[in-house]
Amino acid sequence: MTDPTATPDLPIAPPADPRSSRVALVTGGGRGIGRAIALGLAADGCDVAVNYRRDGEAAAETVAAIEGLGRRAVAFPASVDDPREAEALAAAVVAALGPVGVLVHSAGIASRGRTVVDTELDEVERLMRTHVYSAFVLCKHLLPAMRTLPRGDVVFVSSVAARHLAANAAPYNLAKTALEALAMTVAKEERAAGIHVNVVAPGLVNTEMGRRLVKGALGVDDIGTLAAGAPFGRVCRPEDVADVVRFLVSDRAGYVTGQVVAVDGGGGGRG
Repeated sequence: MTDPTATPDLPIAPPADPRSSRVALVTGGGRGIGRAIALGLAADGCDVAVNYRRDGEAAAETVAAIEGLGRRAVAFPASVDDPREAEALAAAVVAALGPVGVLVHSAGIASRGRTVVDTELDEVERLMRTHVYSAFVLCKHLLPAMRTLPRGDVVFVSSVAARHLAANAAPYNLAKTALEALAMTVAKEERAAGIHVNVVAPGLVNTEMGRRLVKGALGVDDIGTLAAGAPFGRVCRPEDVADVVRFLVSDRAGYVTGQVVAVDGGGGGRG
């Protein structure tokens, strides 16, 4: 079990501007979509807590890149599918960086592509813990302090899978649909506190997970070969998703909450 309460090895620099800095926690922030979001938020002035489960090297690289932008950044190991670790993560981030004003839950895993008949309940429970229970626990422990801030933002990274509900993906479909239900509920509960809660729902994205998906489902070794048939002639990039998150947590989205924004080029697609 990882220990998110352990003192991070990386130094914590003073914030560039304590008056304007917001603290962001990005789960799964070391790689892929989470990394792009973490870097984007740092570019917009946030100090960032980068949560990761196993790849400490990638998380350290992300932290270094954020510090290169002049923001504070700390890597926090935690398996958020474990409620105890998720709770400890929330406490450790607040202790190191201060109250979290932006929570982005990007950590996620895919299901195995089997029918309901051939799927074990353990797989369903694992995906629900990773996508939904973790989000619930983080909200439960971070929202009270977030209510005291001038503004709070919560963004869950879902998937177009919650709309398509394709065959052979019941655990993933269930988890992402439940995650969106949680977001819509929290959006109503926290609106009076000035907290915005939204969802981004990508289709296929050129990440390690996306590359595994197309190889397993389509037998495609190079995801780039799908560009010709993709919207706008390319597969979605992590930065495309990050840009939407950056908008949703900005003042430009001051009247936006309780929304699901598809990031699929208007073409549906896998996610």
